[in-house]
Amino acid sequence: MSQQERTEGDLRNTGLSLKHDRTWDYELDRIVDAVEERGAEKVGLQFPEGLKRRGPAVTDDLREALPDDVRVMMSGKPCYGACDLDTYLMRRTDVFVHFGHSPMKESENIIYVPLFSNVDVTPIMQEALDELDGDDVGLVTTAQHMNKFEEMRTWLEERDFTVHTRRGDDRLTNEGQVLGCNYASADIDADQVLYVGGGKFHPLGLAMEHPEKNVVIADPVNNSVSIADQEQFMKQRYASVHKAMDAEKWGVIFCTKIGQGRWDQANQIVEENDNAYLITMDEVTPDRLMNFDMDAFVNTGCPRITTDDGPRFHKPMLTPGEYEIAVGNKPLDELEFDTFHGTW
Repeated sequence: MSQQERTEGDLRNTGLSLKHDRTWDYELDRIVDAVEERGAEKVGLQFPEGLKRRGPAVTDDLREALPDDVRVMMSGKPCYGACDLDTYLMRRTDVFVHFGHSPMKESENIIYVPLFSNVDVTPIMQEALDELDGDDVGLVTTAQHMNKFEEMRTWLEERDFTVHTRRGDDRLTNEGQVLGCNYASADIDADQVLYVGGGKFHPLGLAMEHPEKNVVIADPVNNSVSIADQEQFMKQRYASVHKAMDAEKWGVIFCTKIGQGRWDQANQIVEENDNAYLITMDEVTPDRLMNFDMDAFVNTGCPRITTDDGPRFHKPMLTPGEYEIAVGNKPLDELEFDTFHGTW
């Protein structure tokens, strides 16, 4: 079986075996200092979905370290990124802490605690060498592995690679960082990119955004090496566009989350199409759209809503670019991955 065909390897000493006993640095001292400096009475904590189970323990630790009259509250809203802030809780607390993501926009009102992974990335990078062709390589990773980025770069350079990296646009905090909605850091002078991180969505989006590059996935969480192949994804997207070509009534989704709204784009679609209706939502899910009598939807919020959950919606869910193809404003061969650039 080739490296490209292998899906999961030996999970000992990888992210999956460590996930239940992994120790994160929640930077509690920094939070306590901020409470003291601001004379705070209310502290809000927001965790991503995978770490919500740790919320009560972190709350207990803070309660023990803080004065008795300081109240600590947790956000129960879904959270998938730094663009997904609980603004309701933020406005009602003196100190607001967002765990698990790097800052998308600096703010004195928010404490970002990134929670870096402690998984060793070099063994899976060693396996990925078999998939790299030539000495020039781009290097990208996610926020969880940014603490190992210089180690990754040095490791490749010690093996005679010329490593190309850059920081993308303002939506990205670090050099070499990619998000599920932004791959500007991969806009480098190399025909191949090594993505070190978990999951397939980020490297798939990268391959869609930069189809001229070979994207090698070194996944230290699942201990697997593969090549990003967008063919199946493209078939799914083409199918959705074709289904929507006969649509008469369009629901245009505007996401009210602070870092995900594209108001001008949503309004332009509605203004130019008498059969388009603007629908504002915070959490865009298939069940919440079931009661709308539409033939198809356009999502101007997070691109992952369309690409990850698209098949689950009862009617075609398109990106703004796909909508332009479905209504005949653009040719089918201009279908591309939907990305966000800049901050709110």
